[in-house]
Amino acid sequence: MNLALWSMAIPLVSGLVLLLAGPRQVRRWGGYLTLVASMASGLTAWYALQSTTIQLRQYLLLGNWEEGLAIRLELTTLSALLLLFTALIHGLVALYARFSRHGISHAYWPLSCLLHGTLAALWLSGDLFNLYVTLELLGLTSIALLTQSGARAWRPALDYLLLSLAASLCYLLGVAMLYGQYGLLDITLLSDMTQNDGATRLALILMTGGLMLKAAMWPLHGWLPAAHASAPTAVSALLSALVVKGPLFILWRLWSEVAPIDAAVQAGPLFAAAGIAALIGGGYASLRSPYIKTLVAYSTVAQMGYAMMALGLLLFWQHPQMHVALWLFVIAHGLAKASLFMAAGEIQNTLGTRRISALRGATQTVPIAMFAFAVAGGSLIGLPPSGGFLSKWVLLGPLLNDPWHWPWAAGVFLGTLVSAAYVFRAVIMGFDRVHIKRPDLNPDRTAQWLAMLPALLVWAMALSGNWLTAWLGGGGI
Repeated sequence: MNLALWSMAIPLVSGLVLLLAGPRQVRRWGGYLTLVASMASGLTAWYALQSTTIQLRQYLLLGNWEEGLAIRLELTTLSALLLLFTALIHGLVALYARFSRHGISHAYWPLSCLLHGTLAALWLSGDLFNLYVTLELLGLTSIALLTQSGARAWRPALDYLLLSLAASLCYLLGVAMLYGQYGLLDITLLSDMTQNDGATRLALILMTGGLMLKAAMWPLHGWLPAAHASAPTAVSALLSALVVKGPLFILWRLWSEVAPIDAAVQAGPLFAAAGIAALIGGGYASLRSPYIKTLVAYSTVAQMGYAMMALGLLLFWQHPQMHVALWLFVIAHGLAKASLFMAAGEIQNTLGTRRISALRGATQTVPIAMFAFAVAGGSLIGLPPSGGFLSKWVLLGPLLNDPWHWPWAAGVFLGTLVSAAYVFRAVIMGFDRVHIKRPDLNPDRTAQWLAMLPALLVWAMALSGNWLTAWLGGGGI
């Protein structure tokens, strides 16, 4: 557990120190060292947890206060995996930010460290109010990163800020209601006390609305496309790959641990139905988008529908394989979206336009970035043997074995068709070489290859599929 604390404390402290550091080089190298140290701590914590056969859930009560008063920090098999995943995504994006010609502000490095530390704190928190604190820090840091692209991001950043504050108030009001009802905020203790009464249901509804707005889940996604599309490329990758997963994690804990079992079973079909609506509605908006990064941003709304569906079916059906599918989706989506945003940013910056129509013949001007876009998009569709395919395979297995669940399986297949439509729309145009004269451009090949790395990793997930499914399906979660 102490090693996991280092993976949280190192980026938080480094971010605060780097905010005061002057020279750009100091901030950049400080960011690199922070990533290395945090990943090493996360790896060590993961190995220590994996090697034990006694305790797969470790916890620490800060300040040695008694349970109920102390802030609880927990290390589970899932949180250990998410710590590694967060460090990996931050490392890949940092490499891209370092070598891309289309650089970012020096403020990126301390802010990205703070974002990293906040996410680590969120994965480890076992207290509803402490989760509120991490939510607030996550939102404020994300907004500060968004503004690094200049005046064109001010309006989306303001919308994000106002809606984020509204979401936080909803969540905090629900937390206050639960505290007034039970006198506790510790998730482990609350899980044995909550009752399916009116006050508890209202608190859960308020907290769920706030979290869905924070995560831009359908139909509360209005702020996301403009915010992700207008952010610097490296920031877009972090927002889509990591930030929207934080509220999803809290939503999962809220309904799988805090909510009474009968209330969770009742809410499950609603989450699953909202997931199918997100797949169709977000996919249709992505298909109609005239801009490259907006297409990728809307696909985040659509792809989060798979996670919502898996969460809903987990609550309704209580099938352990739905839990595995949920977090496989999170990992596969994070890698694919990091690659898609970095590839889209290179394409957009090289061609000098945001429009998808400019992709015609892009394989002649930005071939590596276009190929990265296609490879990452293949995972969103679910082509084998990508991580997207692995997660869908795990999700569909129980559904296809039970005839009563065929409507949910049909929703997965329909979402796959919509995903294929908006991905192939861009890819086919990029590979169209008819009547295209190669312009005199100088693409950044190093940055394009770095955009390819997450796409290759998401396709390599199939090689570790047995290990991942076993790890996510083990005890202590």
